[in-house]
Amino acid sequence: MTKIQLLDSRLANQIAAGEVVERPASVLKELLENALDAGSESITVDVEQGGVKLVRVRDNGSGIDRDDLPLALSRHATSKIRGLDDLEAIGTLGFRGEALAAISSVSRLTLASNVEGEAEGWQVQVEGRDMAPSVTPAGHPRGTTVTMRDLFFNTPARRRFLRTEKTEFNHLEEVFRRIALSEFNTAFRLTHNQKVIHQLPAGLDDTLRAARVAKLCGKGFMEQAIPVDVERDGIRLHGWMGLPTFSRSQADLQYFYVNGRVIRDKVVSHAVRQAYADVLYHGRHPAYVLFLELDPAQVDVNVHPTKHEVRFREQRMVHGFLYSSLHRAIAEVRPGQSLAASVVDEGEPVMPAMEPSQASMSLSAPAGRPSYASPPANGFGYGQGQRQVDAYGALVRPGVAENPVMPPASEQETVPPLGYAVAQLHGIFILAENQQGLVVVDMHAAHERITYERLKQSWSDDKVRSQPLLVPVSLAVSSREADFAEQQPEVFSRLGFMVDRAGPETLVVREVPAMLRDSDSEAMVRDVLSDLLAQGSSERIEQKLDELLSTMACHGSVRANRRLTIPEMNALLRDMEATERSGQCNHGRPTWTQMSLKDLDRLFMRGQ
Repeated sequence: MTKIQLLDSRLANQIAAGEVVERPASVLKELLENALDAGSESITVDVEQGGVKLVRVRDNGSGIDRDDLPLALSRHATSKIRGLDDLEAIGTLGFRGEALAAISSVSRLTLASNVEGEAEGWQVQVEGRDMAPSVTPAGHPRGTTVTMRDLFFNTPARRRFLRTEKTEFNHLEEVFRRIALSEFNTAFRLTHNQKVIHQLPAGLDDTLRAARVAKLCGKGFMEQAIPVDVERDGIRLHGWMGLPTFSRSQADLQYFYVNGRVIRDKVVSHAVRQAYADVLYHGRHPAYVLFLELDPAQVDVNVHPTKHEVRFREQRMVHGFLYSSLHRAIAEVRPGQSLAASVVDEGEPVMPAMEPSQASMSLSAPAGRPSYASPPANGFGYGQGQRQVDAYGALVRPGVAENPVMPPASEQETVPPLGYAVAQLHGIFILAENQQGLVVVDMHAAHERITYERLKQSWSDDKVRSQPLLVPVSLAVSSREADFAEQQPEVFSRLGFMVDRAGPETLVVREVPAMLRDSDSEAMVRDVLSDLLAQGSSERIEQKLDELLSTMACHGSVRANRRLTIPEMNALLRDMEATERSGQCNHGRPTWTQMSLKDLDRLFMRGQ
């Protein structure tokens, strides 16, 4: 066996670089984070050949003193933390002190800088086998410029793993996009092979911030995004979340930041998926740009070398806050509501003022006909949806004739968002006229969502009722799961279960939710336990109940080829305006669409 030897500093740095530098995009990420930590107001990035030949980052930040330049390219040398206590509350993007040393070990790197008040700048680069730093004068304004050339020139094996220029630049541009979205008060510029790709001015107001998001994420995203701003218990969530109708086939437009750092976290992903679960079409992914701000001491960013992963100290609290905030934001979107409305003050929405004629109608049925606005006395059944359909026949908007027309222009401010029905098409679609133009409504999908939301509300008001099992179910679990079930019985009780501990690794299920009595109770308890232990919360039971209520709503909703009168169609439109998530049916399909007069003019080439 060979003897143990001490590796020289150059080889050690190249090994360590494998954790930090995977490709040119990794280099850019580290350099941009350093520039932002320096308080830069303007950052310019120049790239050649996808970043393999050149990556240059210029900033106008605080700069680096001449005496500190040799240390800047040394491993574990940083100005951002001083001791172990600083790791408990990291407030900067960088803190390890490894990036520049790792980059310089696998490329030709030069760092030039100047601090305010100095007549000239200085530059440093490492040379020789021992990577000794060499400092020389350099003309440089206030700030720092880091120039990296010929990535992996001295490690051919790693260079062979790089992809084509286009692929590497796509990765690099994605990193630029993530960083540019994280700090709106800084201006950014990106060039590739001397061609300007992005020129982003500082976003000092809401308009400029929205313009930057539209530039980086696409105009379509901003046109179908909901601004969100929620603050509660020292945690703030703000940003933009795309409407369910703007879902994507890939999870490629999801940017989540914690204290300005873009991250990937299972707790966050789970909370967002749950918030969208009731409105997304099968297999689709939501789009969002969201920022979470909380006390740095409540989040550990020293989890992974790339700093993409974090660990929350109060996972359950963070999950609950994210889920409730996003779920509420989606629920409060109504037809005709401006997407500029935001959610503030502990999740309560700011809604545009509605005229009395825009308010939802009273849904009480006349004497002798059951009201579908309140829970039926005999519980839930497929007939409830049909009773709602029947009730539409008696709901005529006061003052609206059998064949209503749009009011004069002077009175159009009272027109409801979805307007007034004018016809029914093939027994499937409702055609309505509003101020903007033509509204097309999928009759079954819209009524399905209305029925579904009312069933959920009725079930919620009636609380979760439990039913004892004739023969209790015994299941073997781990001691950790048994301890949790014994210590927190209220969690299961709130979901409609009664679970007792019968041994060190045995649980007994004695009661289950009444509506799920025919389901596999053992599998449900196991799933709930795994969710609670992994994420601090579980929505398994709610999902099961929602699936059952969704099926009931689908079977009880108005079917195709059912001819509705004009008053019945108008009553359905008013219900849509008053129902949460009415823009999508239970399966995530859109329920209505708007065709503006401008769209219709373009379709028929009017004025061309």
